[in-house]
Amino acid sequence: MHLALKALVGATAVVLIQLIAQTKNYYIAGLVPLFPTFALITHYLIGTQRSVLDLQRTILFGMASLLPYFLYLLALYFLVERWRLSPALAGATGVWALAAAALMLIWKVFAGMPG
Repeated sequence: MHLALKALVGATAVVLIQLIAQTKNYYIAGLVPLFPTFALITHYLIGTQRSVLDLQRTILFGMASLLPYFLYLLALYFLVERWRLSPALAGATGVWALAAAALMLIWKVFAGMPG
């Protein structure tokens, strides 16, 4: 049941993005993926199964994870005017992956988190 509910939430988000993308305010579609659906699930699960300190660490890491997303958007912004869409998306995703890997390494070293 939980899996079906998660799939329904994901499908609803995709439909909402498509509907908004067809309006004169198409740019608002970029806000929909940032609704904290998965963050809510994560924070509920960590908050009910682990300590408050673990939840706070998860929240801090979530804040730090905005940097790879920002770098993805920045890369995509510049790549779409130089490359076709699919390679630009792939390149920006590569930037995200590198930034996310760097974040995880930095987090382990400086925050003393287990890995």
